[in-house]
Amino acid sequence: MHRQAAKLALEDGTVYTGRSFGATGETFGEVVFNTSMTGYQEVLTDPSYKGQIVTMTYPHIGNYGINAEDRESKKPQVEGFIVREMTRVPSNFRSDTSLEAYLAENRIQGIEGIDTRALVCRLRVRGAMTGVLSTTNLDDAALVHKARTSPNIVGRDLAKSVMPEKAFPWNEGFISPFSTQELKPGKRRQRVVALDFGMKWNILRCLSEIGCDVTVVPGTASAKDILAHQPDGFFISNGPGDPEPLTYAQETIRQLVGKKPIFGICLGHQLLGLALGATTFKLKFGHRGANQPVLNKVTGKVEITTQNHGFAVSTESLPKDMEPTHVNLNDGTLEGMRHKRYPVFSVQYHPEASAGPHDSTYLFEEFRKSME
Repeated sequence: MHRQAAKLALEDGTVYTGRSFGATGETFGEVVFNTSMTGYQEVLTDPSYKGQIVTMTYPHIGNYGINAEDRESKKPQVEGFIVREMTRVPSNFRSDTSLEAYLAENRIQGIEGIDTRALVCRLRVRGAMTGVLSTTNLDDAALVHKARTSPNIVGRDLAKSVMPEKAFPWNEGFISPFSTQELKPGKRRQRVVALDFGMKWNILRCLSEIGCDVTVVPGTASAKDILAHQPDGFFISNGPGDPEPLTYAQETIRQLVGKKPIFGICLGHQLLGLALGATTFKLKFGHRGANQPVLNKVTGKVEITTQNHGFAVSTESLPKDMEPTHVNLNDGTLEGMRHKRYPVFSVQYHPEASAGPHDSTYLFEEFRKSME
């Protein structure tokens, strides 16, 4: 089959030429890479990737197709998808459709056939960059100009584009017979309000599995609206982009600290840090993959974790009431923290591990115990 040409242009002037798959057209976003060997469907549907064009470092993508059970939201959230080689014919008994058909149906552009190793090396050396992916304009100079003039991810509130419009209840646990996490409910059910800034569904499933009745509210909800649900605890979700512009969320979290236990993940960790007086900074190329080693400073154990973030909380900026609990063994950045006086804690990585290892699911049980 003849495939339409596609080009990826980066703001540093580099242009890659490949073949189009999925939808056609033109899109822009921050070009990042994910080192997972599997889990491309979870990556595609993770709302934290809003505003980003994702490169998979594993060369062969699409081989097990797409299925309804492994989605992390209603649809793909990435701005574009880059692979070395896309599988034409998926082979898996769980597969409902092919990767290409799924992207085409949801109007997401893909490009294959470029040297993803060279691209990842460039992103590691120069840092994540804005890029333009196009099948309609193949003029190198014009595409590079668009990459240089497209909006940067820093300073933009991307969470509002993926958070729900209104509150809703969630009571679904693990739906796949292949879910292998073991999460134990407590003696009584707990009521949790989850602030949704672009939350992965498996987080909600984990909260349900530990015995929580969850009410999901938009990240823009006020402290008054949240407290009106009379919860036993608050959860602050993951989400896309820069945490600093989300001043409304920081103010809400500040008003909730000390009232009930709080557990934050990823963007929720960053927002909690900002709310309590810490600062955040942009990582050069971020942490994205299912094999990131993290040291638990409390137990001394190493956890292999799933991660997806481009910003981090500065350890040096933590206020005196907060202490670090987890550290990234690759670059020493902060991966977890807790409050010294209140049952408030957060991690930068994804303990719901979808897809990825289950070393850190104990954190959900710690949250349950803090509410008990």
